Amino acid sequence: MTKVTTGATMSLDGYIADASHGGFDYLFQWYENGDVETPTTHPELTFRTSAVSARHLRDLTERTGALVVGRRLFDMTKGWGGRHPMDVPVVVVTHHVPEGWEAEGDSFVFVTDGIEHAIERAKTIAGDKEVGVNGGTIAAQVIEAGLLDEVHVDLVPVLLGAGIPLFADLKIAPVQLEGPISVVEGTGVTHLAYRVRPAA
Repeated sequence: MTKVTTGATMSLDGYIADASHGGFDYLFQWYENGDVETPTTHPELTFRTSAVSARHLRDLTERTGALVVGRRLFDMTKGWGGRHPMDVPVVVVTHHVPEGWEAEGDSFVFVTDGIEHAIERAKTIAGDKEVGVNGGTIAAQVIEAGLLDEVHVDLVPVLLGAGIPLFADLKIAPVQLEGPISVVEGTGVTHLAYRVRPAA
């Protein structure tokens, strides 16, 4: 069975700030605080992390077969220039296919009929690998639909005091998690994983 996971880099006080909030750069310093390179499909996005975090990133890339993201992130990144840095297909949840894009191609599949269909399509694409779900609104929709298996957090030692919470306005809270089922201590970041406990 294909596992569905979500991941986010967040501060100790629970924020996954976006670029419009102060402190955004603090969340991602660990991508550049080491000497082990982890390349992506975009040479300008080569990470230089500690050996532990580099191994964590390689493992994540190897086990991920597809991603599910929202239209907002797709638009913000301008479709990652045509290919996601992880070099996996991306299912984009949207109300309509953006102008100039095919509904389904090698890099992107646009799903217009809801999160359940997006996850189903991503599972088909991923095969026996995992489906990664972007943090934030999409992750909340997936967990509310009962389709999320694990929550992965890259916890950074900073207090931002503001930003976007990982699961803002979650309609089914509280949701209990089991674990951590994995703890990887990098430099300037702790990589954690929790299993979502099925609803009673």
